[in-house]
Amino acid sequence: MIPNDFRRLALSFPETEESAHMEHPDFRVAGKIFATLGYPEDGWAMVKLTPLEQQMFIKAQPTVFHPCTGAWGRRGATSIRLKTARKPTLRRALEAAWRLAAPEHVVQYFDRDR
Repeated sequence: MIPNDFRRLALSFPETEESAHMEHPDFRVAGKIFATLGYPEDGWAMVKLTPLEQQMFIKAQPTVFHPCTGAWGRRGATSIRLKTARKPTLRRALEAAWRLAAPEHVVQYFDRDR
């Protein structure tokens, strides 16, 4: 997985826009950030999950997913090592993060079209 693959996957979700926050590209739905690219450094990304989702992803693929440091990580912010990530797994993590940030009517539209 390379950064542009992550970008394409993130932007594939309805109403997602790319912006920037703290000098890193981020991905937002309804103005809410659900993922960033290049954090904590190049070759990494981050998704905002629930703590339970974070635990499940880390347990399933500990070489890919890591909690972010501090309170942010304890609340579900999860780092992704892009080099070891595979598209299906990354898509599931991005979808989980997107669903947490997206308004309910957007999620319902997404589910109806699947």
